[in-house]
Amino acid sequence: MDRRETAALLAYLARLDARLIRTDHGEVCDQLDQWHELLAEVPLATPHGWDACAVALQHVRLSPYPILPADICRPWERYRRERLTRHVDPTPSVDPDDQAAWRAELVGTRRAVAAGTAPPVPYRQLASRHQETAASRIPAEARALLAPWRRARAAHEASVARGEPDALSVPCGECGAPVGRLCRLRRISPGIFPRGNTPMAAPHACRLDLAAQQAPDQEQRQPALT
Repeated sequence: MDRRETAALLAYLARLDARLIRTDHGEVCDQLDQWHELLAEVPLATPHGWDACAVALQHVRLSPYPILPADICRPWERYRRERLTRHVDPTPSVDPDDQAAWRAELVGTRRAVAAGTAPPVPYRQLASRHQETAASRIPAEARALLAPWRRARAAHEASVARGEPDALSVPCGECGAPVGRLCRLRRISPGIFPRGNTPMAAPHACRLDLAAQQAPDQEQRQPALT
C-alpha cells in the first residue's frame, strides 16, 4: 500500500482503538513512517478476498493487545501462501522456444496470483464418479469379447442398457457390497465364518429396490453434474 493508503488504515484503526491515537505532530509522522515501511508490500485490498481493514477489525475484536503492523503482515503472508499452493502454472501463450518470454510469463502469472490481482489456476478436475458407468470404462468391442468370462458384469451392463435402475449405484444391505461392486453370494459355515464369496449374476432384491427409489433423485441431479 502507498503512503496515503497507510494513513487511511491508521485513521481507521484509531477509530477502533484509541491507544493508537497520536496527538503530537512528530509522533504522528513517526508512526506513519514506521507503518508505511512495514506495510509497503502489503496491499490495502485485492479483488480476490484480501482486505487489510477486515483483518485489522478481526484483531481488534478478538485481541486485548494493541494492533501492530505484524498483525497484518502475518495474515497477508498466509493469504499469499494459500493462493500459491492452489495454483498450477498454466501453459504460457508465448513461443516455447523463447525461453526468456516463457519464463517471464510464468513469473508474472505467479506474482499476480500471489498479489491477489489474479485468481489461482487449479488442477483440472477428473470427471465425476457419478457420471461414470460400468459400461463406459471398457470399449464396446472389448466388452463383447470379455462377456463369456464376466457374466455377472455383462448382465449388469445389459440391464442398465435396457433402462433399468443401476443397482451398482447404491450399496447392498444384504451382502455389504459397496457402490460399484457386484453382490456376493456368501455361504456361512456352522461357526458363522464365510466359506464362499462368489459374485452373483443378479443383485439382491433389496439393492434393486433401493436403486429404484433413488433413481428419480439421480435424474434430478444429473443436469447439475453435467
